[in-house]
Amino acid sequence: MANSMRHKYHHMKNKDYIEKYTDYIKFEKRLSALTIKSYLRDIRLLDSELQGKDLQSYQVDDIRRGISVFHAKGINGKSLSRMLSSWRGFFDFLNHRYEFSLNPVMGIKAPKAKKLLPQTLSIDHAIKLVSITDKSFLGLRDRAIMELFYSSGLRLSELAAMKLADINMDEQTASILGKGNKSRIVPIGSHALRALNDWIAMRKKISDFNPRTTHLFLSQKGNALGVRSIQYRLKFWAIKQGIPENIHPHLLRHSFASHLLQSSQDLRAVQELLGHANISTTQIYTHLDYQHLSKIYDDAHPRAKKNNRNK
Repeated sequence: MANSMRHKYHHMKNKDYIEKYTDYIKFEKRLSALTIKSYLRDIRLLDSELQGKDLQSYQVDDIRRGISVFHAKGINGKSLSRMLSSWRGFFDFLNHRYEFSLNPVMGIKAPKAKKLLPQTLSIDHAIKLVSITDKSFLGLRDRAIMELFYSSGLRLSELAAMKLADINMDEQTASILGKGNKSRIVPIGSHALRALNDWIAMRKKISDFNPRTTHLFLSQKGNALGVRSIQYRLKFWAIKQGIPENIHPHLLRHSFASHLLQSSQDLRAVQELLGHANISTTQIYTHLDYQHLSKIYDDAHPRAKKNNRNK
């Protein structure tokens, strides 16, 4: 049966199969235009690399060779995984619709993508960033925002959604609603607590203030502060405070986690404070901590100093 089917379609060229697949993912699967564009780009890259070799004669070694070539050209593991997914779907279609004998992509994995460590601020830069002395409405509000980011390791969406009632001044904690509607309690440091007290007092002075407004952080007109505005204000203060890094809210969250782990060595506690469902997500900060310890070792140990290493 397979031989007769292959004979039936022997007149079809690679471009014909690609056109048929395009119609399939466009009109039957109804994929988005962007996804279709991505799939077809990947498929045509492979077809080009194998110089138009007949699709029915593709073997596992052809796919491996294609992956090796693209990897040598600097395409990263994540992109190669996406390519393999595109090719796998294409050959699944050819198997079912045109009775191709095998899917040469099955079982092939891309080289592992290099895991990039999150960027963090030094402790000195983190403290410099949040040490805002401006006593204006914006200055007090923004200082409270940044102190809370750095003190409690919040996500941007969590901070933007916070209500005034979420702050417990007596307990020095904040109630946070995180990903998946999971709630957690995080401590608020003394500096952040003072900044919040100053901001809450200023918050009441907003013109035409509506006492029923529940959000913690507001604009000068009394509206809830959006995530874009918070991102902009962090970048504004980074420039004003002379911080060279590209400052964004998650950088303060990363810095919170890294600095806390350096001091406490308690991975489980950091996991709870960050609201990570899986400790493997938190473990990336152990690599940052290892870098910190390695630097101390390199700087301090007499047998580790660079000018002694080759002696």
